[in-house]
Amino acid sequence: MSGVHPTAIVDVAAQLGEDVEIGPYCTIGPNVVLGARTRLLSHVNIEGRTTIGEDCIIHPYASLGGPPQHARHQGDETTLTVGARNLIREQVTMNVGSSVGKGATVVGDDNTFFIGSHVGHDCRVGNNVLLTNLATLAGHVQIGDFAILGGLAGVHQWTRIGRYAFVGALAVATRDVIPFGTVWGNHAHLDGLNLTGLKRRGFSREQIHTLRAAYRDLFANKGEFADRVALVARRYARSEQVMEIIEFIRRDSSRSICMPVRDR
Repeated sequence: MSGVHPTAIVDVAAQLGEDVEIGPYCTIGPNVVLGARTRLLSHVNIEGRTTIGEDCIIHPYASLGGPPQHARHQGDETTLTVGARNLIREQVTMNVGSSVGKGATVVGDDNTFFIGSHVGHDCRVGNNVLLTNLATLAGHVQIGDFAILGGLAGVHQWTRIGRYAFVGALAVATRDVIPFGTVWGNHAHLDGLNLTGLKRRGFSREQIHTLRAAYRDLFANKGEFADRVALVARRYARSEQVMEIIEFIRRDSSRSICMPVRDR
């Protein structure tokens, strides 16, 4: 049985999973689906064609499924899909997809969204991602698994943040951030590897040593970048992590790769 507080407004067409809890003064629209055991503490607004997975916890004043902040959106029936076991803190906002994008905003599992963070239209957020207070994703941003965004960090539209990357507090990422990389500043520049994150996530000393060596070769201040990419791809072909960086760099993208300051 679902528990709905008497002050909550839940449309009769909304779909509530088993043991869902909806606290005081929440508002749930007709096209909303809430997975089993998800808890809305109070004053939560969920609208649009929004699906929330199982075992999520949503804190007061979060607003999910609102229309995209895009002047060319035509009001199409676009969607927001949020996976399981996400922690969504106070005043977090997530928008549905847009008419000018793929029409879907997708958030994975086991993520944490701290106070005031924002996921814009048509974003793709992976699993085990952390957005710290007031971190903001513009439209069409892609965030890889285990990435962390510091407080007040911003990501420009169409930018990709690779897996295990770290975007420092107050940074503004206007270029793609390689997997395992760390960036700081406005505009953000690459500042090495996310070594602390790699150690915490159980990467071996050998894996980290190989990544560091490949990073030095890749971002050395000599020769053409394309030539260095080719060299690293040959030299470290057996390293899964290094090849992930190479494939990320080679993938088609609207943005260039975020580089160290010396290469800018």
